[in-house]
Amino acid sequence: MERPVLREIKKSDNADVARVIRTVLVSLGVPKVGTAYADAALDQMFENYNVPKAVYFLVEQNGEVLGSAGIAPLEHYDGNCCELQKMYLLDQARGKGIGSLLMDACLSKAREFGFEQCYLETMPYMKAAQKLYQKSGFEYIDARMGNTGHFSCKVWMLKTL
Repeated sequence: MERPVLREIKKSDNADVARVIRTVLVSLGVPKVGTAYADAALDQMFENYNVPKAVYFLVEQNGEVLGSAGIAPLEHYDGNCCELQKMYLLDQARGKGIGSLLMDACLSKAREFGFEQCYLETMPYMKAAQKLYQKSGFEYIDARMGNTGHFSCKVWMLKTL
């Protein structure tokens, strides 16, 4: 069995990444409206992250995408802040350090791009994800920042880089 490999997304990964994200969201009972599930960008992740100051990573093993995450400038926000976006792992990838691997890669790139803060939104019942975010230095904040369109996400967190 191969070791998991972290790499940047390629255009040929679009369908696999969208499938993984939708699979995870459905398994967690996430609403299909007001969350990443409904994002038009989900089927064109390579194109959406092939812009300045944005990157999207995936982890694969034996040719299978196990999870993915990215960063991009926080939309509709006046400040030097990026957003951790679409971080999802299949069940078989959880608890194996893959989330930390993705997180470290994203935060490293955010610093490299010169961002001062990193913001994220999540669902209240995604406790395992929140543990990883806290372990990575994210703190809860009282209100959303920017306008991501994810009105169903009621937990907001921020990390100073």
